[in-house]
Amino acid sequence: MQVFPPALENLIEQLSQLPGIGKKTATRLALNILRKPPALARNLSSALADLHNSIQLCSCCFSFSEDDPCSICADQRRDGSTVCVVEGSGDLLAIEKTAVFRGHYHVLHGVLSPLDGVGPGEIKIRELLSRVRSGAVKEVIIATSSTVPGEATASYLIDILSREPVTLTRLACGIPMGMDIKYADKYTLAKALEARSQAH
Repeated sequence: MQVFPPALENLIEQLSQLPGIGKKTATRLALNILRKPPALARNLSSALADLHNSIQLCSCCFSFSEDDPCSICADQRRDGSTVCVVEGSGDLLAIEKTAVFRGHYHVLHGVLSPLDGVGPGEIKIRELLSRVRSGAVKEVIIATSSTVPGEATASYLIDILSREPVTLTRLACGIPMGMDIKYADKYTLAKALEARSQAH
């Protein structure tokens, strides 16, 4: 027996295909959209339709942008000789929010995961190597996550880039700000000890 009308069932099905959205959340979102004025659904539909028409990948850093190059790559005040390698655009946004990094980025669009069929050819590693070999890059900051795939990707990048005339650095890992040391797990604590720096 069908509980919802087909149009509502279809919306629930489409929403549930998004990452992190299960059937229950998709149902809640769909019902919420249905209860709102029709203008909201039209605006949402229009925004979704415009997404692929308006947004492209920056030909330099491969972040999502409406312009090519993107606003970061086009900004003459930023240091193009320092490139921060991130897994995705969400990581770029997180680093930008710190307002500390003033270099450029390179978005990989994923991490190495052989079990999922993601090898070096499926993410933007070839493009990074080409960028480094152009001679304009002096430092590559590897800012992948400290997950197993993130660490594997970092190791692979370090291996292939260590033959190039660039300085390679990795984001430090360890104890988060405001965390009591006794509550840190042993892996986080081990990373913090390995990545310790000179006290100032």
